[in-house]
Amino acid sequence: MSQRTERRGIHVDQSDLLCKKGCGYYGNAAWQGLCSKCWREEYQRVRQKQIQDDWALAEKLQREEEAAYASSHGAHSQANTPQQHPGHTSLGPFSKFEEKKTNEKTRKVTTVKKFFSPSSRTASKKETQEGKTTSPSISRHASFDTDQVSRDFLEFLKNLQKPGREIHKQCRAFLVNMSSKKQDLSADELSECVQDFYQGLADRLMSHFKGSSESVEQVMDQVEKYIMTRLYKSVFCPETTDDENKDLATQNRIRALHWVTIQMLCVSMDEEIPEVSENVVKAITDIIEMDSKRVPRDKLACITRCSKHIFSAIRITKNEPASADDFLPALIYIVLKANPPRLQSNIQYITRFCNPSRLMTGEDGYYFTNLCCAAAFIEKLDAQSLNLSLEEFERYMSGQASPRCSSSEGEWPHSGPEVRVAATNPVLAQLNHNLELLSGLSSRQEALMEAAQSLQADLLLWTQSVQQEVHDILEKYPLEGLSSTVSAIDTNNMDNNNLPSPLKPQVFAS
Repeated sequence: MSQRTERRGIHVDQSDLLCKKGCGYYGNAAWQGLCSKCWREEYQRVRQKQIQDDWALAEKLQREEEAAYASSHGAHSQANTPQQHPGHTSLGPFSKFEEKKTNEKTRKVTTVKKFFSPSSRTASKKETQEGKTTSPSISRHASFDTDQVSRDFLEFLKNLQKPGREIHKQCRAFLVNMSSKKQDLSADELSECVQDFYQGLADRLMSHFKGSSESVEQVMDQVEKYIMTRLYKSVFCPETTDDENKDLATQNRIRALHWVTIQMLCVSMDEEIPEVSENVVKAITDIIEMDSKRVPRDKLACITRCSKHIFSAIRITKNEPASADDFLPALIYIVLKANPPRLQSNIQYITRFCNPSRLMTGEDGYYFTNLCCAAAFIEKLDAQSLNLSLEEFERYMSGQASPRCSSSEGEWPHSGPEVRVAATNPVLAQLNHNLELLSGLSSRQEALMEAAQSLQADLLLWTQSVQQEVHDILEKYPLEGLSSTVSAIDTNNMDNNNLPSPLKPQVFAS
């Protein structure tokens, strides 16, 4: 029992959320614990080294091919000198074949060198002009939302006047350039192109607004919305990545963990409180809604709203401000209950194409870093993380048993025949609560109907008994009526004899 009560919970030190290089910004698991700035520097350093190695290899191959060609050409020249006339017809075609083969190899080597050259990222003027002849297909078949974003973007740029026109021109040129490259570049290379564009434009805006970071951030938000709305279909979950496989693996993993209860994660939320339950439902709705957004900033806004609902639920439960140690377990619980669609793809999309300043600092970056930690924790969740024995964990994962929440003491009884499934989902809990209320109302209605029927039967019996009593009294005491005849005054009546004599007038002497 003591082992059950001493639950260690899920704890992440705040220093673990920061960049491993100690720059003070928030790190990301997708960047190996680095922030976007340090990751780009490390990525460019490794890539530059790879380019140099490949360049050296290409030059080495080219020298070997040239030496082989020179030795082969010299040997054939010596062989053809004494017998130039007889062997001309037989060795001529072979020499042309060797020359053609060597030229082809040389061309391939040059192509490899150009491919790994840093200048290969910048298209030549001629290629740029060719790319401008055909507008991107995504702009030709733009949806209503895309058109609306474009109109809003132009309306916003009107307030900037001349800088606004230059920003729109650069954005359009960037989209045209990306439309010609997106089929040949990997997801990381596309991300690097977008981040380079963000950085270059932000630097120019910083000099224009004379260091006003608030104005630059406002413009960059609109630029990100315009750019990523048009590139969304091309860069979200591209075929060159395994994002889709990761999404399926994460969804299956969360489905397999459907039995995890709020007590196992030591979450400080009481869903019996209506306000807490409402915040939990809102948090689940926000994290699911993230997949419907196109702009990385809008996806981050969904994560931020979800996190604030979690903090509100914890605060209402504890009657005090929530701490960071309370937040991460609650976020893991919300993700398990919501099972957001394409969670890994959305995380990667935000990581690759969001404005880096949002991910490195601020509440958006903090909440997003915690979401990445929650997704990583779910992937590695085991018996020790939930303070369960390995046998219990395996039985729950296989579906042979389900955990049962104890009553108010928070105990965790061993699984047995009496184990029942606990409604840990807030929606299911509310549904069960409503079903219990309906069941209670049904039993009360049945009792009321029985009482009404009993009252009706009593009224019928009372009526019959009253009628019977009246009938018995009338039979026992019948009514006897007296007959009387009304006669006129001048009618001969035998009773007149009984009347006194009439008065006679008397005369008195005067």
